[in-house]
Order: sequence, then structure tokens, then C-alpha cells
Amino acid sequence: MACGSCHQQAFAFSDTAQRSVGLNGGLTGRHSMRLVNNRFAVEQKMFWDERAIDLEAQVVQPIQDHIEMGFSGTNGQPGVSELVTRLQNLAYYRELFAWVYDGDSTVTLGKMGEALTDFVNSIESFDAKFDDGYTNQAALVQPFSNFSPQENQGKALFLAPPNLDINGLRIGGGAGCAGCHQPPEFDMDPDSGNNGVDHVAGDPASADFTNTRSPFLRDVIGPNGQPNGPMMHTGDFIEFQTVIEHYNEVIPDVNNNTLDLRLRRGNNGIQLELSANERAALEAFVKTLTGSTVYTDERWSSPF
Repeated sequence: MACGSCHQQAFAFSDTAQRSVGLNGGLTGRHSMRLVNNRFAVEQKMFWDERAIDLEAQVVQPIQDHIEMGFSGTNGQPGVSELVTRLQNLAYYRELFAWVYDGDSTVTLGKMGEALTDFVNSIESFDAKFDDGYTNQAALVQPFSNFSPQENQGKALFLAPPNLDINGLRIGGGAGCAGCHQPPEFDMDPDSGNNGVDHVAGDPASADFTNTRSPFLRDVIGPNGQPNGPMMHTGDFIEFQTVIEHYNEVIPDVNNNTLDLRLRRGNNGIQLELSANERAALEAFVKTLTGSTVYTDERWSSPF
């Protein structure tokens, strides 16, 4: 197993499986996040539930997870010290560590975390159709000259907040997506709450209100026009229109106290009542956030 087993370059460093297959066939607890543009994130906490304080703390946890990579040191599994020894015994790793650390070829978990953090932070995608339009347009809210009318309509809907009545019904305005997915990076607002997908992956009858983070919205859809794998922490949403439908009519769980305030009015979930035309326009706009080099650049490809 490797990090690249679940975070595949061909899918913007995500996985096409609902839940990734770890060591010995076990399934991960949540869908594998895309790893694009992390170094531009305002929110430093990592994982869907933000349990890691930062990326450097996050990258070493899957290595030590008993399901994912199996160096947990529990139930007969080797500890992470065994992995360190294995890497230390490989000449090319000693050479690489010596090159980075001023001649010191010693392998440690801390150095591994630093290297993995730097690698993940190097992965970026800013060569999308959106970027071409934004470069040549003074104001984000103005129509982009390289966009189709539908794409510009979707952009306007994405950027504008909805006007809601006291019951949460949209009576004007846009869809308000930018409230959480903030342009031009389309990172998650660090103050975001739960998005209403409130169950454990693989168990729709369960409850899990702890998920308050998401990956960047860029490259959620691939160059082929299809999503780069299932979406949400549960991996339940296969088509992007299903994502739009979820936010089109939010049905809050009465026990979900972490639901983002932008998704409710009092006890009611918001009802955007987007038309079919508006839903199609939103998807057309999100497709303009798809880059190209992130899928093929050898800097991020396997050297083996």
C-alpha cells in the first residue's frame, strides 16, 4: 500500500471507490479526499472531521492506521519503527534523505512527515478555463469573455447569496455556493459547519455530525466531464447533479447541532428551488474549475 493507492493522480489525487481498500482488503472509514491546492487552504486542520491539527500531523496517520497502511503496532501488526528500518535499508532513500538533510541519511518518522507534507503542498491546479477568464477580467462578478452564457449564468448563481424568507425558501438571489467554497481558490470556509450529509459512510441509518471539512472544489469534475470519484465523506454522491440536489432542498436532522447556519433558517433547511436550467448552469460553471496538468505532470507521478 502507498499514499498513491487511494490518492490517484488520474483522479486529482482521489479515488474512484466509495471507500478505499486498505491493507488486507479493509475499507477506510470515509472517502479519500482530493489532494489539490492544499497549501492555499485557509483552514489548516485536516481530515473530513478536522481531527489533525495540520497537514504534517495528517500525512503520517494513514501510515499508522491498522486498516489503511498497517504500521499500527497493534494486533500483531508492525509498528512504524519497522517501516523506518525498511526505508533506512534502501540505498536510494538514504541518498535522498542525505540530499535533503545536509548529508544526514537517517530516516525518521518526522522527516517522512516533512517530505510528504512538502509533496502534497506542491500539488496544484490553476490552469483551468476559470483561471483564463479570471486573468483577463478585472472583477470576478463580471461575465468572463471566454465563458459561454450558461457558464456565466452558473458563475453568477454560484457567487450570489440567496435571498431567503423566514422559512428558508429562496425568493431571489443565487445559490450561495461561494459562502462556503470561496473563490478564486474555491477552498472551504474555515468556519463552515456540517453540510447535512450526516451519516457514517456505508451506513445510511447511522448518525455522524462531525464532518465539517471538504477538499477544494477545483477538479471535483475531471477532464472527461465526469466527477473524479464519488463525492462527500460518505462517497454516496456519484453524479454532480446529486450534489446540487442535496443543497437544493436541505433536510436537517433534528439532532444535528453542527449543521452550517447557511443551510438552515430556524429549524428549517434551506429550499433553493433551483430550476433545471439553473442546476445545469451551476454544473457547467463547476466544470470550468477543472485543470489539465495536475493529471499528467511527472512531478507528481510515481517514480517507480
